[in-house]
Amino acid sequence: MTHPEIVEKLKNQFGSDILEAYENYDMLNIHVPAYKIYSFLEYLKTDAELNFHFLTDLTAVHNPFDEGAEFLMVYHLHNMPKNIRIRIKASIPASNPSIDSIHQLWPSANWQERETFDFFGVNFIGHPNLIRIMNVDEMDYFPLQKQYPLEDATRQDKNDAMFGR
Repeated sequence: MTHPEIVEKLKNQFGSDILEAYENYDMLNIHVPAYKIYSFLEYLKTDAELNFHFLTDLTAVHNPFDEGAEFLMVYHLHNMPKNIRIRIKASIPASNPSIDSIHQLWPSANWQERETFDFFGVNFIGHPNLIRIMNVDEMDYFPLQKQYPLEDATRQDKNDAMFGR
């Protein structure tokens, strides 16, 4: 199955819910609305012809300057028999960083969603145990959100000459 054939099949099923479809480095990228993510991924997995049965990865990207779509959820799927990979994206706002959990489709998503929650603060609706997995429970922030400066500008003990500046 070629990428244009996959896109055509998905457009026949989901129509205008496919916001964007393009190739990047020989991988098909499809952007869908966040409220459709579960049904879209379920179709990709269960359709006999598409058969994207393996969830390689899921994560988030934080872009605080993209107002109303500050978080981009990214899902990588693989059809092993045909060796086709696909990337699915869905944008969610920082005001309500929530999206449906897909742990029922792929049990391995359980830990991947917990990690994404732990580092980005994305709430996975319907997740059975959405608690921190790598950071301490007492953390009151999410370390991969880009809202903190990389360096402490108030430090007096820094000598910029030591850093090539």
